[in-house]
Amino acid sequence: MDKLGPDDPHRIGAYRLLGRLGEGGMGQVFLARSDRGRTVALKLVRRELAEQPEFRARFRQEVHAAHRVGGA
Repeated sequence: MDKLGPDDPHRIGAYRLLGRLGEGGMGQVFLARSDRGRTVALKLVRRELAEQPEFRARFRQEVHAAHRVGGA
């Protein structure tokens, strides 16, 4: 895990970002902790992808699959 950079957000919604896990074609992945204390990997998707309805549908499927595997 890398430290947050000066341009990285420190909070997204109910999640406080703890560090940077990676970056790729879809966006950035951060280690984050919710206000309730749950530690998660939080993916911040690139805006140009997030604006595409087809991408959002595929991403929702990815989130549902991750919940099934992670037991969340």
